[in-house]
Amino acid sequence: MTGWNVDTAAGPLGPGTITLVEGSSFCISSANGDIHPELPQGVFFEDTRILSRWNLTVNGEPLESLATKTKEPYRAIFVTRVPRSDGYSDSPLIVERLREVGAGILEHISVQNYSLAPIECVVSLSIAADFADLFEVKDARIQRRWHEFRHTDVESLTIRGIWQEVQKGVVVSAGGADVTPEALTFRTIVPSHGQWGAVVSVVPLVGGASPVAPFIRPNEGEISPRDVRRQEWVSRIPVLHIGNRSIERTLQRSYDDLGALRIEVPDHPDRIVVAAGAPWFMALFGRDSLWASLMALPVDPSLALGTIKTLADRQGSVVDVMSEEEPGKILHEVRLDVSSGLALGGKSAYYGSVDSTPLFVALFGEVSRWGFAKDTIASLLPHVDRALDWIQSDGDKDGDGFVEYERLNDRGLINQGWKDSWDGINFADGRLAEPPIALCEVQAYVYSAYLARSWIAYEAGDVGLANEYRERGAKLKRQFNEQFWLPDRGYYAIALDGKKRKVDACASNMGQCLLFGIVDEDKAPLVAERLMSPEMFSGWGVRTLASGMGAYNPASYHNGSVWPHDNAIIAAGLLRYGFVEQAQRISTALFEAAEYSDGRLPELFCGFSREHFDEPVPYPTACSPQAWAATTPIQLIKGLMGYYADVGHGGLWMDPVLPESYGDLHISNAPMADGRITIDISGPTATIQGLPAGMSFHRGTRPWAADLVEQQRMRGTT
Repeated sequence: MTGWNVDTAAGPLGPGTITLVEGSSFCISSANGDIHPELPQGVFFEDTRILSRWNLTVNGEPLESLATKTKEPYRAIFVTRVPRSDGYSDSPLIVERLREVGAGILEHISVQNYSLAPIECVVSLSIAADFADLFEVKDARIQRRWHEFRHTDVESLTIRGIWQEVQKGVVVSAGGADVTPEALTFRTIVPSHGQWGAVVSVVPLVGGASPVAPFIRPNEGEISPRDVRRQEWVSRIPVLHIGNRSIERTLQRSYDDLGALRIEVPDHPDRIVVAAGAPWFMALFGRDSLWASLMALPVDPSLALGTIKTLADRQGSVVDVMSEEEPGKILHEVRLDVSSGLALGGKSAYYGSVDSTPLFVALFGEVSRWGFAKDTIASLLPHVDRALDWIQSDGDKDGDGFVEYERLNDRGLINQGWKDSWDGINFADGRLAEPPIALCEVQAYVYSAYLARSWIAYEAGDVGLANEYRERGAKLKRQFNEQFWLPDRGYYAIALDGKKRKVDACASNMGQCLLFGIVDEDKAPLVAERLMSPEMFSGWGVRTLASGMGAYNPASYHNGSVWPHDNAIIAAGLLRYGFVEQAQRISTALFEAAEYSDGRLPELFCGFSREHFDEPVPYPTACSPQAWAATTPIQLIKGLMGYYADVGHGGLWMDPVLPESYGDLHISNAPMADGRITIDISGPTATIQGLPAGMSFHRGTRPWAADLVEQQRMRGTT
């Protein structure tokens, strides 16, 4: 179906699937470590599958999985055994595969013999590389057939592929192996109660010619480059301890996953951004990367700055119907090396996102307060103004004051907000909304963008521009509360459709509106009540769609599922309006849900009630790790801490409301301006050590942009 969302089009990875990720490279395999070309598996480098078959056999027998342990996001150990040919007794041969992902993979294979006699073993790896695009693999529609060339050397196998004028290649190397065009084979005798081992590496070739880089094997006692990169990351981020050890484990897993999802920008290797998620979205996504870096500001502010700079570099400059690029617009996604026939919009960059542009401005407003160099912030301001120009022109083509979307071609996404599946926006009776569609949360993002620009203008002494955007924000808030509110239902419409009708489904989108302050004070209690009702709150989180709606399906992508990042934003919004108990319930439910997936929150899980299922039901194609799911626990704790910094004004605010069950919180090495601070929270009491010179600590709620803008306005009238 044209416009079917790329997430929902993906087939399930299957039970026991293991995903490893490091930067823009990742590996998907079965539980025994094998990779099968007919499944959505493989080793991927820059969106290309460089290894499509990787099957290990011992004496012709495939391996039986016993256990798998992901040691780091980029490293796992697979423990297997060799089935006996007679099938009657336990096998004495245990095979371990320690795999590490980088620009390719490095795999240590060991065979342990637990029998009383030596055993002759033929250990063989069958290998294939189809160089399929990520989209071809994910959607099970491999279209291109490469002309393949295989070359064997003493200890390596090189596979090259040519399709039209494109060349790609991969080198598989192993000392001591017999190499044929189809496999690497080791012949050995494993002594009684002894073991045998080998190391195999897989490295992609640039343009099908020279290796990208040798997969460095550390010497005895050394650590790998992946570990070095991780240690450098760990040294820069806060060290957190909390009384509740389960929550501490989840937060540590979030740190690890966020570190693994960092990718280098090809044109700026010193600039790091956050990829959207594994396995299928190891690339820069406007919306996802903006939200993830915003949530991660207290952990590593440089991620937000790197994301903004990179999106600014690729900001739209022309009108392109196929890619949906428009002047000033912020992109939806970037793909590194996929064929134009498969990528959204037919190009490496696709701009079909209605919310990336206002979120870009809103995040800039936050980043501008975190103490980055003034010339760096100033250099980005023209991009902010171009984004605001898009919001007021192409983003609002009918001039009604609301930002809407309608895809420009029949290959683009039908829905272009965060609920971008084809059926994600619907009426209460289940009918699909017709475009152009104005989403409620997008108007909240725009409102925040207007206030951010107003505050920045006040800071620069441009009172006229500040007043202009303050007035724009005030007008939008009035219009929003008049035209989106459903007085007979007590909640906001999810959207206005192409005929300006209120799309009356009760959905989670209105919860995000709380965070940005666009909700009128008298309506906030009704919104909070609706969000926490049994129809919306599953016990594990707020559903994307209420259970009484016509399109409700707890096992759907956007019509009844629970998304952790959505809930983190909702919890922060509830806190803004003073609904502390409700925010605590959501936060605690998500931390409890994480316990069922080894401390890692997935992209989403099904919306079945906790009364009927005493653990969260996984969604089959959920990404894990995924950027804004990884940053959700960070955002939850940040929100409950009441944590907010404005380095430019020398202030750090904190108003902790952590539930008693969380215990005391201790954070050291937290970045703040050009220094590091230590935070201790016990109950409602917070203490700070190490604040940089010129900064002071304030106990109480943060100053919101709307309040700051109004204060400046009042000063200007006195």
